[in-house]
Amino acid sequence: MAKDILGEAGLHFDELNKLRVLDPEVTQQTIELKEECKDFVDKIGQFQKIVGGLIEPVDQLTKEAENEKMKAIGARNLLKSIAKQREAQQQQLQALIAEKKMQLERYRVEYEALCKVEAEQNEFIDQFIFQK
Repeated sequence: MAKDILGEAGLHFDELNKLRVLDPEVTQQTIELKEECKDFVDKIGQFQKIVGGLIEPVDQLTKEAENEKMKAIGARNLLKSIAKQREAQQQQLQALIAEKKMQLERYRVEYEALCKVEAEQNEFIDQFIFQK
């Protein structure tokens, strides 16, 4: 009966018969919750260590991948510039070939003209020698 009156007032006795403000069941649940929270915090700490151990190598791999990507981009750009240089050089060589062909044609025409002049001069010399 005294326990009922005290219970209505919000006071309770625990297993050691000490007067408590909280119900012993609530106190036990609070202690269990506190232990579960401590375990949870410990597990979260372990999880963060594990994740931290995983993030570091992943970050390193990311940096290495970025470096390789930049090297590949640089190599690709270099190849493109080399290809453009070769194309420009090919065009220059083709222009030089065309110029040399034109020069060869001029020399051929000049040679034919000189051969004709030589033949005319030889004929003239022959006629001159026969007339004397």
